[in-house]
Amino acid sequence: MVTTFLDFRRKEVISVKNGMKIGYVDDIRFHTQSAEVESIVVFGRLRFFGLFGREDDLVIPWKEIEVIGEDTILVRTDEIQPVKRTGKGRLNQLLS
Repeated sequence: MVTTFLDFRRKEVISVKNGMKIGYVDDIRFHTQSAEVESIVVFGRLRFFGLFGREDDLVIPWKEIEVIGEDTILVRTDEIQPVKRTGKGRLNQLLS
């Protein structure tokens, strides 16, 4: 199956272990020299309508992906790494 990044972003990420919806693919990390995909990134959920920023992003290593289907991506959740966001929320930016 051949897919584009735009199609990949529309796929829902679901945990195989507990059936929990993790979110949608928002970004892909890859090595520029080897062009190998390293991981997918699911942005954290908004805090209070985005005024207080987002929760931590989830970085899912490529090796943790079980199946890439037409509408979903099934992943094992053992190695999901939350990554802290460096930006402040919109309200915090306005108050600073």
